[in-house]
Amino acid sequence: MFCDRSLLGLKAPAADVDFDGDLSALIDPWSKPYAATEDVHDIARFEREVPLERQLRTRGIEVGQIFYFGTKYSEPMKALVTGPDGVDRPIHGGCYGVGVSRLLGAIIEACHDEHGIVWPDAVAPFQVGLINLQQGDEQTDAACEQIYSKLAQAGIDVLYDDTQERAGGKFMQMDLIGLPWQLIVGTRELKNGKIELKRRANGLRETLPIDVALARLL
Repeated sequence: MFCDRSLLGLKAPAADVDFDGDLSALIDPWSKPYAATEDVHDIARFEREVPLERQLRTRGIEVGQIFYFGTKYSEPMKALVTGPDGVDRPIHGGCYGVGVSRLLGAIIEACHDEHGIVWPDAVAPFQVGLINLQQGDEQTDAACEQIYSKLAQAGIDVLYDDTQERAGGKFMQMDLIGLPWQLIVGTRELKNGKIELKRRANGLRETLPIDVALARLL
């Protein structure tokens, strides 16, 4: 925890601590750049401290905040520090809060295209979207169930579209959701033992034997 010595009532640092020499090299690279949202933007400071060639105004999204608690919690918890004068004083505290919903919004803001969300693999709600183009057809239903079972057994989360929606609607919906991979099962390719594998990020679609397509995901 870093704190202002004046908050503790200390007039001078401890004899064996060189605050400037010990900490400046670590703190300055993070504290010198000026960035602020419109509600706390200090135009005068910005223009004074930031050279014109480095000034940038751009869109952003807030994912966290720093809260100053003062001695609200340290006093009842008796979290004290003894100053060089021998007097105990409560420490001044704070916290940094990150909102999960804000993080999701930030990811979507940064990772999308004209068709919808493009989830990064690491945070996608499902890894694969399985699309049954002929719901109710015995062959495609059986193939989809088998594919779903194999992926689930391998620990891969699958969103299975088994609705009666038309093919175009299924494709649009799955692109909008934006899962990293799509497996498309239709009667025409299935007759040859193949399905389509689509990578959402770049739109690349490949028609592959079922085992080969699944091996890409395992």
